[in-house]
Amino acid sequence: MRRENITRKKRLDRFSLKRKIKSIGPKLIPFLKTFCIYFVLWLPPSNPSWFSAFIKCLPVLCLGFFVLAHGISLGVLRPYSQKILPGLLFSALGDVFLTWGDQGFFVHGMLMFGISHVLYTCAFGLRPLKLWIALFLLLLGAIFYMGVYTYLEGPMVYALAGYVLVLGVMSWRAIARACCSSYDWSWGRGCTATGAVVFIISDLILAVDKFCFALPHARAVIMSTYYIAQMLISLSVVDHSERDSLWKRH
Repeated sequence: MRRENITRKKRLDRFSLKRKIKSIGPKLIPFLKTFCIYFVLWLPPSNPSWFSAFIKCLPVLCLGFFVLAHGISLGVLRPYSQKILPGLLFSALGDVFLTWGDQGFFVHGMLMFGISHVLYTCAFGLRPLKLWIALFLLLLGAIFYMGVYTYLEGPMVYALAGYVLVLGVMSWRAIARACCSSYDWSWGRGCTATGAVVFIISDLILAVDKFCFALPHARAVIMSTYYIAQMLISLSVVDHSERDSLWKRH
């Protein structure tokens, strides 16, 4: 009986996914357009301006509009979306600071993204716990930090350590939500887990390129993976239900 229920649920999930794709596709058009505009304009980072900052953060702002529009279509902005939305806004603010990163605002940008990851973590909740995922990510984070440590100096020594920690915690919660039984699994949880992994890849390349040595096509890879990660996390609001919230569990 349980196997039949799982099979039925998978069929319903596939049907629901197709229906959701048709529903959310038009709402993602602003993001997809601004994503393309960023790469078409490809404004040089060596000459930062408010226009270049606006173009850089515009795709993430469009994702914020997507989350808000989805809430309006439901008639209510659920607690999960209420955390994802400000997380996107803090990310956009981080993009603004990083536009002038070489002028001394890189740490400010890291702080904004750190707050964003904390908000995402609160949205994802603490169940299921899956401590083995946390330990694995902690080990990877420690190995990465030790590899970059010798290139750091000043406040960046502590700032990067803190950022690696909050990114790791956010990724732990995102991946843990997806590592559940096949009956409880949903495509939204898969989106958050995939988004977290892509976020790690994007930030890892950014750190190596900025602090260690230049990587070929680094900016294109960093920005494309970053936008994709934010899109995947944003898409999870469509699939989220109240039972996913930690605060409603017990």
